Amino acid sequence: MTDKLLQGPFFRGSSKLRIALTGQPNCGKTTLFKAVSSTSTQHGKFTGTNRSYNKSHVQIDMDEVKLLDMPGMVSLRHLEGDDLEALKYLLWGDARPLVSQHEHSQPPAPFSRPDILIHVIDASVLQRSLELTLELSELGIPMVIALNMMDQARAKGMHIDTEKLSRILGVPIVETVAIKGHGISQLFTTAITTAHRKQQPQRQRPHQHIQDYLDGFMQKHITAQIKQGFLLPKYFLCTQLIEKDPYFSTEMKQHYPDIAHSIESDMTEKAYQFPRSIADEIKTDRQHRATELAEQVCSLRHYSRQVRWEDRWDAFFLDPNWGLLGSLSVFTCILFMVFEVSALLDSMTAAKLNDLISTWQPTGALETIGRAVIDGLIGLIGIVIPYMIPLVLMLVVLERSGIMQRIAFVLDRFFHHLGLHGKVAFPFLLGLGCNVPAIAATHSLASKRDRIVSSLLITFVPCSARSAIILALGAKYLGAFGVFAILMLNMIVIACLSRLLTLRYPETSPGLIQDIPPYRLPSWQSIVEATWHRTKDVLTIVTPLLVGGSILLALLQYHELDHFLNQVLSPITVWALGLPQELGVPIVFGVLRKELSLLMMYQALGTEMVMQTINWIQLSVFLVFLNFYIPCISTFAIMLKVIGRKEALFSIVLSMSVALALACAVRLILEIINAFL
Repeated sequence: MTDKLLQGPFFRGSSKLRIALTGQPNCGKTTLFKAVSSTSTQHGKFTGTNRSYNKSHVQIDMDEVKLLDMPGMVSLRHLEGDDLEALKYLLWGDARPLVSQHEHSQPPAPFSRPDILIHVIDASVLQRSLELTLELSELGIPMVIALNMMDQARAKGMHIDTEKLSRILGVPIVETVAIKGHGISQLFTTAITTAHRKQQPQRQRPHQHIQDYLDGFMQKHITAQIKQGFLLPKYFLCTQLIEKDPYFSTEMKQHYPDIAHSIESDMTEKAYQFPRSIADEIKTDRQHRATELAEQVCSLRHYSRQVRWEDRWDAFFLDPNWGLLGSLSVFTCILFMVFEVSALLDSMTAAKLNDLISTWQPTGALETIGRAVIDGLIGLIGIVIPYMIPLVLMLVVLERSGIMQRIAFVLDRFFHHLGLHGKVAFPFLLGLGCNVPAIAATHSLASKRDRIVSSLLITFVPCSARSAIILALGAKYLGAFGVFAILMLNMIVIACLSRLLTLRYPETSPGLIQDIPPYRLPSWQSIVEATWHRTKDVLTIVTPLLVGGSILLALLQYHELDHFLNQVLSPITVWALGLPQELGVPIVFGVLRKELSLLMMYQALGTEMVMQTINWIQLSVFLVFLNFYIPCISTFAIMLKVIGRKEALFSIVLSMSVALALACAVRLILEIINAFL
């Protein structure tokens, strides 16, 4: 696969490929555009019109694409007003031929005409769509057909021979269901290949008597001067003039009145050759050819009412109405894993180990260091066994089975509001268990900007440790409303920070083609190998920092420097947050594992009945600060690998600033409320 991707030349930089999505209204063209567009879509209108277009940059393997969503077009004939400007873009782009230079000072659009068209067809109404296909094939632009809504066509019992249709039209055809993501990856890969080959559609010749008339018309009237003036494919210009298209006929009369008069006389003179007007004859012939073509490649078959299990799963995960429910069901399973299965595993591993060494009170410096090493290793076990391995296992299974890609596709538009792609959905979800595997999972994102922004935001996702503290203290003393308010504050902070981070990282991530693979049952060997590959960094990166940090803090306590540390931190704990000075060290120890802050809080206050020594405002401020301030050292360690030292340090500054600002704001608000109670 890698060798294939590295074959050039590539469409990159100033040589980006320009692709225009064309099709009739309601063919799924805009749905296709939204499925692959970037987090920042550009909107505009064709010059002097209300006809809007959407433009986005899209990354396709090593190639870069400027993708344009054109307005829906029923036909290329007899267009007026706003629709005409859209056609002019397809014909001339940001240039103007001689016959058009007297119009607006600005071209129809501020970018060049497309290098290739993706013509989106509603497969369930194939005959009607093929008329536009025949017209587009006359433009001389390479084209790929997206035979969209194939699920609806099959539901009608339609069988379309796409290979035969492709041979007749001379263009590649890809079956798609854009609303479910099927075929999109293959479609754009085919478009890249077609653009490299510069493969133009095969012009569909009309019936012989019309073709003879067109040949004679072109030879007599379409001179070199006319070709230079209009800069159009000859047969397209001929049919537009013969069908008396208002725009082209008017331009011909204004710029070449003698030839226009000759054309009118010639058409009047030879009208007797046809049973109806020449314009009607050509139009009828095009409709007949579209019908004939549809009949050649499409047949009706008995449709079995038996629905495949794959279709049922897709209806659950990819359907516009039910897809979100499918994603929520998977999220529910992961939440169950975090708060039930992982909690059980934690009680059977790290908790038991902590109980075993709880009676060991080291007396000397060496014993203190030994106890710190063991505490660090137990902390590592408490991260890896209960949270990391089960969650990564689930992630790998969902990814290898094809479910994760479907959830990412459904959630893509939601994450666009955060300036990210749907592929970050699972890292965010993993963050509810542990931020370490969540940030490690962002390593697979193609965009460096997306890796950095998603990693920074994931540190504000309440992991199981922070959730445990909030539930242990908040639920007991602040009630359900207090817990809900703190968790909602997390969501608000993530949403606001996503907007603010766009100022620091203003570059727009290109759109991504999300491949929807078939469902499959992964082998245990592949699951274990992938899980090990994604967790091995914890042993090499997180372990030294976790153990080293544990030793450092243990030595501070051994040399009775914790009182000094409390005094150093008093400007934050006492002055800013209004907390007892004794809570400085518990907050610092939360850098190792957040639960340590809770245990040391009990030790510092001398009781587990914390409301005997602090009030509900202080408890709320403590929980808010603990929830947002510096992520644990394990998270920081994995950030060093994924996003680098500079951004990891920025994460610390960001989290401290947010935690301090929010805690102070909560303190002020609650004190004002308390004053009026």
